Amino acid sequence: MLYFVLAVIFTVMLYLIMRAYPRYQVDSFHAVVFNYYSCVITGLILTPDLTAFSEVQWNSTGTLLTLALGAMFVTAFMLIGFTAQKVSITATSLAGNMSLVIPVLFGLFVFRNNNKEFTSLNYLGLVVALAALALGAIQKADKDKEIKPDSAVETISSPLWIFPILTFLAAGTNNTLINFLSVKYYLPGQTTVFMIIACTGAILIGTTLLLFRIVTKGEKLQFRSVLGGLILGVPNFLSLYFLLLALASFGNSAAYVFPIYNILTMLVSALAAWAVFKERLNNYNRLGLLMAIVAIVLISYQELNL
Repeated sequence: MLYFVLAVIFTVMLYLIMRAYPRYQVDSFHAVVFNYYSCVITGLILTPDLTAFSEVQWNSTGTLLTLALGAMFVTAFMLIGFTAQKVSITATSLAGNMSLVIPVLFGLFVFRNNNKEFTSLNYLGLVVALAALALGAIQKADKDKEIKPDSAVETISSPLWIFPILTFLAAGTNNTLINFLSVKYYLPGQTTVFMIIACTGAILIGTTLLLFRIVTKGEKLQFRSVLGGLILGVPNFLSLYFLLLALASFGNSAAYVFPIYNILTMLVSALAAWAVFKERLNNYNRLGLLMAIVAIVLISYQELNL
């Protein structure tokens, strides 16, 4: 259970750190790029045998696809940061956790690697999960902006609801690709190697885009953005690291571990957002949070022995 708690704490820290970026004038994109430098350093520190990298064939199909996965890492992280800042931490957490629907569907109908027979309750859970995402994404207009007619119109017409949806799709695609590539091209004990290679791909892609923006748009790299990214990278890597340890401690039963992990993350995220940033949930968000818990239980009630 300790690994569960640590994985949840570091995951919630990701949302809180990115939510705080505007307050400290941190450029989210710059921070995301440098976050992956910190991820690689953290991963190398936690890798017990660095000689494992000498066995990596850098021109193999598996390694090249893992490096390309870095583009998805950067995209997903940018969407997570933008959703946390522009919508709410709760909506971001809800979208990220409900994205488990995507790898479940791919496992059922594409990869066909599910280890259980899906029942009508499991399928009902997938439907409830989508409804929970929609309710969690609903945001009311800011009262201060409602005072000014022009601002009110802009707030109401602004399609902020699309960002939790995009976060949901990006996170789900990310998890699906991670599951597929890690199983197809890597041995069970090479998880850390796999993640470091993927983060290296994110560094290559992110740094290239950053240099392009600096040269063509004249963007200035601020120390606060670099520092913010390096700080973010530590909980980013550790959240996955401890989640993998939790999986190992429960016999790699992903269908059992991930629902519990997701439920805890959603609840702690909502509590942390209220305590730190005074985020308040509207009635739709509360209902969405409740439905999300119900959905995860329905999807995995067999593993939860219900």
